Amino acid sequence: MTPVETGARLATAVPDAQTSGSAGDGYAHATMDGPTTARAQAGRTARDDTALACDFFDWLSAVDEESDGFRVVAHLWSTRHRHGLLIRTLVPREAPVVDSVVEIYPGADWHERETHEMFGVTFSGHPHLRPLLLPPEFEGHPLRKDFVLAARVAKAWPGAKEPGEPHGGGARRQPMRPPGVPAPGEWGQ
Repeated sequence: MTPVETGARLATAVPDAQTSGSAGDGYAHATMDGPTTARAQAGRTARDDTALACDFFDWLSAVDEESDGFRVVAHLWSTRHRHGLLIRTLVPREAPVVDSVVEIYPGADWHERETHEMFGVTFSGHPHLRPLLLPPEFEGHPLRKDFVLAARVAKAWPGAKEPGEPHGGGARRQPMRPPGVPAPGEWGQ
């Protein structure tokens, strides 16, 4: 089954979704973009439809699309047919909530917990969204683009040039401290 055929098969079961095939010749995947309400149905169909048979939950993460919200991406794989499927959904930044697929794919448990912790996306229906990687006192979500990387303020960038500096040399940028981050000599006071 080609990625286009895989996407078309999934689209019949999830009418609100848009499907496409990725580039990559033998490594191409079908991709489904759909609303948050269609995500669990797409996962269930991908698993239960014998033509799709996506029985292996490979990974899940999110992409911070800034003002658009967070794109939650899951990769499913069929061990029988040897094809992959990407299921993507965009959740709003103000209320990043999407249904959990742990009931359908138990292997999604760890991935949903990590995405919740790193991006702040809540997976409704998840049996135990508790901290996984960060200490309990940690504040914020470190993979969001608006998260302040205070370590860059405390320790100089070790590279030959700052990120974003022109390749031809030229004038160096004036180092800037992110808003709300104290100067290195003010830490812990």
